[in-house]
Amino acid sequence: MTMKNKILLSVLLAILSLPIFAQNNKPDSIIKPLDERCIVSLETSLGNIKVALYNETPKHRDNFLKLVKEGFYNGILFHRVIPNFMVQAGDPSSKTAVSGQLLGNVSLNYTIPAEIRFPQYYHKRGTLAAAQEENSQDHASSSCQFYIVTGKTFGPKMLETKLNELTEKSGGTIVFNDKIKNDYQTIGGAPHLDGLYTVFGEVVDGMDVVDKIQNVEKDNNNRPINDIKILKATVVKDLPIKNSSNNEQNKMTKNKKSTRKR
Repeated sequence: MTMKNKILLSVLLAILSLPIFAQNNKPDSIIKPLDERCIVSLETSLGNIKVALYNETPKHRDNFLKLVKEGFYNGILFHRVIPNFMVQAGDPSSKTAVSGQLLGNVSLNYTIPAEIRFPQYYHKRGTLAAAQEENSQDHASSSCQFYIVTGKTFGPKMLETKLNELTEKSGGTIVFNDKIKNDYQTIGGAPHLDGLYTVFGEVVDGMDVVDKIQNVEKDNNNRPINDIKILKATVVKDLPIKNSSNNEQNKMTKNKKSTRKR
């Protein structure tokens, strides 16, 4: 082989190796940008709220979309609202509830396996998360009840106290990185729920409506005196997503357990 051919062969091999190198260094999973997520609109009696659903929690995403398409949430009440914490909805019995009736103890007859993605997703202000059945041993989620975090901001000392409590309770598995600490100090949230409940989406429009809901007059059970209703829930953006979850794998359970958060 001539010197010229050797040089050409070397150049060719170098070029061919480039795509192989790039492919081998491509991340296994990439967080999908907001415009690749499904969007659901909640038309409430106080205004509209839009939420984006995380693709990294497919069982919760698919279940929520299914219920929205079936019209399940149409007529559902926000039955529990606590300022600087969260607003909660999804109890099917709330559609026919009378004034003053205690709500929050009814879900559908199945649960959703936990998809806790901490520290990727955590309970910062505006996140959408699933309630749980009472005394859930594996953090399985309610089939239909959800909450939106309003939360509050934390100073460094108070946040450190919360972190120490969570670290001790979780056996050292819950650790706040710098971004999470900054968000809780500037945006706010409910850090004591991290690692315990599945966060599966976030508000992308209408957080002012959520604030209106959390600040209404309530009874002793934190139910609004004047009903706040989801008039209509609509899938605004429903993308074809691979690896769709199989709802048949959801665990079945009785529908009379509480879905209240501590």
